[in-house]
Amino acid sequence: EHLQKTGIPSGSQDKVSVLDSGPEMAEPQSAVDPVATSNLSVKAPEFYPPGYNQNFNQNFTDSSFEDRCDGYLTLAEYVQDFLNHLTEQPGCFETEIEQFAETLNGWVIADEALQELVELIYQQATSVPNFSYMGARLCNYLSHHLTISPQSGNFRQLLLQRCRTEYENRDEATKGDETTRKQFHAFVLFLAELYLNLEIKGTKGQVTRAEILQEGLRELLNALFSNPVDSNLICAVKLLKLTGSVLEDAWKEKGKNDMEEIIQRIENVVLDANCSRDVKHMLLKLVELRSSNWGRVHGTTPHAEATPENDPNYFMNEPTFYTSDGVPFTAADPDYQEKYQELLEREDLFPYYEENGADMSGPGELYFDEIDDEMDPEIEEAYEKFCLESEHKRKQ
Repeated sequence: EHLQKTGIPSGSQDKVSVLDSGPEMAEPQSAVDPVATSNLSVKAPEFYPPGYNQNFNQNFTDSSFEDRCDGYLTLAEYVQDFLNHLTEQPGCFETEIEQFAETLNGWVIADEALQELVELIYQQATSVPNFSYMGARLCNYLSHHLTISPQSGNFRQLLLQRCRTEYENRDEATKGDETTRKQFHAFVLFLAELYLNLEIKGTKGQVTRAEILQEGLRELLNALFSNPVDSNLICAVKLLKLTGSVLEDAWKEKGKNDMEEIIQRIENVVLDANCSRDVKHMLLKLVELRSSNWGRVHGTTPHAEATPENDPNYFMNEPTFYTSDGVPFTAADPDYQEKYQELLEREDLFPYYEENGADMSGPGELYFDEIDDEMDPEIEEAYEKFCLESEHKRKQ
């Protein structure tokens, strides 16, 4: 029956010949067994193994994390687990943030819950290394997608109020012990990331940065330079490397000369402050960076479109890391992989070396006691030249 359907004559059921393709194929080929009748149909439903999720590809976001939300007893458990998940796998932000916000909209329906959400995110962003950037992105997304807006303030307003609590203690924090200063520095860098990532939408649809954060960063810099110990100065360098170009552009638009004042303070610190030579070198490098317009390269025409090739700040919102010399780098750098691997190896070799480069070893640590604090001859010559020029300017 099958052979008849395929158009093969019944007389040739015993033997199926292949078409001749030349003298070599003149001899008949060996017979093929008849094909058995099958009950399979092209209209049959697709087969899936037991337990296979047919909607896996369509609901990848849900099945990867959000399917588990029903098992949480409290909002804190759910949010903290997601924050940890985001810390370990930052690449999932784009695929899972929408579902996370939708779940929160069904859960956060009271003022207390919103306050708790803000505190959880703030603590994660200021206590987990390298989460400040991702935390700022998360805050920006939730500020536009959370539907709850109680009288006490919406998500963005409550977040800024939480930051203000830490901000008002800036003078005491910069003078505090090592632990207090470290917590304060984490807050400063998180606020810097918020300034770069938090978008404020105007009534006409225009998008701007939070101006209140701009002024806040200015005062934080003042507090750091007013107490010029190494850790405070290193934090100030990180802050300016991260936001210096954006802050200066914003101040110039208002006709302010704030960045010039900050650079002058840095020069005074280099001349007068009792900080380490390495930190002074970092400050000099920062002044050099600013003198080159923060390393920005503009196109040949005023309206040339920025690209990774002609504008290093094209990747401005990428996470910023620092080499052992205090030089910042991001994913935009050509040798990013090499520098990042060096960073990981350094953390493994020196577990007591603080993230910002400050020496965490106690007295008697053999390695750190034997470090040579001498400047490179070329750097020392440049430093002396800088001091002479700065002293000359001050006398004028």
